[in-house]
Amino acid sequence: MTLTTTTHLNFRGNARAALDLYAAAVGGRVTVTTYAELGMPADAPGADGVVFGLVEADNGFRVMAYDVPGAPGPAQTGSTRRENGVTLTDQPFFVSVRGASLDEVQAVWDGLADGATVVEPLAASAWSAGFGMLTDRFGVTWVLDVATSA
Repeated sequence: MTLTTTTHLNFRGNARAALDLYAAAVGGRVTVTTYAELGMPADAPGADGVVFGLVEADNGFRVMAYDVPGAPGPAQTGSTRRENGVTLTDQPFFVSVRGASLDEVQAVWDGLADGATVVEPLAASAWSAGFGMLTDRFGVTWVLDVATSA
């Protein structure tokens, strides 16, 4: 048997826009099912919300998302600060993307960076040819890096 894990992100009314951004960043395809498609009356509040959303790319990237039922609002996030030149964060989760080359990681970074807050710029580090962290315009923090050769 083989197990896989897929990050599942929860939004409050903007899951579709987030999925579109992520698909554009990685060259993936978006699949969305709305609450209305599963039987909620089309004129009910939130019927156009995402109950099942997936971005899948040929390079193996996968992320899922949905709109939490209820009133729209910002995602729950922690805080990030710098102390003594070190970034400290208590975000409840990160989404990690690792690529084989800096070019591959840079392309994803560029796609996610529109409207994002850069926590750590994508740059060479002591452990990787490229490492960076940003929080996208939807409040999701992404850690991107280049895999090291074994």
